[in-house]
Amino acid sequence: MKLTWFAGTTIRIHIGGMILVADADRAPGFVDRNELVSGADRLFALAGDSLPPADPARWRPRPFTRIVDDAVHLRDVVLHRIGEAAVLVDAAGEPPVVLVAGGAPPVFGRWADGAVVALFGTGDTMVANGIGLLAAARPRLLALAAEETAVDFAISALLDQLDGAALVSLEPGLALEA
Repeated sequence: MKLTWFAGTTIRIHIGGMILVADADRAPGFVDRNELVSGADRLFALAGDSLPPADPARWRPRPFTRIVDDAVHLRDVVLHRIGEAAVLVDAAGEPPVVLVAGGAPPVFGRWADGAVVALFGTGDTMVANGIGLLAAARPRLLALAAEETAVDFAISALLDQLDGAALVSLEPGLALEA
């Protein structure tokens, strides 16, 4: 899995053999849109009603499928809306990926143990969403995607609550292998 954050809530994700791009239309002017969406299998928005909703308190990852058992569904990557500006990415054989851009924090269940979670927004927003997440589960990775002062604020507030979860700051245009 590879995450590349550009700015704001624009992010490109390579997962489950597919390329997903969130908020391509909201990318800043310095980002070449053709490069951003090149090869993308799916474009989506972090906020809005274009994705099917899922109840994050009851959601469970799909069981692992071997290629010899179900080659058709192995490449399935399913997107679910789990909050006002929160999306859950479910890819076979990968940990769940959650993108949270603000609003009321989604409800995280035990399924979020081992998840990769990207938080976007202001320092206060990232802290509120991070605290909600860390109260319910231990993600594998918590990635902060915002301007430097907001990230610094969020790191100082979340650092003592990580309990083994990794915390990183995403840099615009640089890919992170997760």
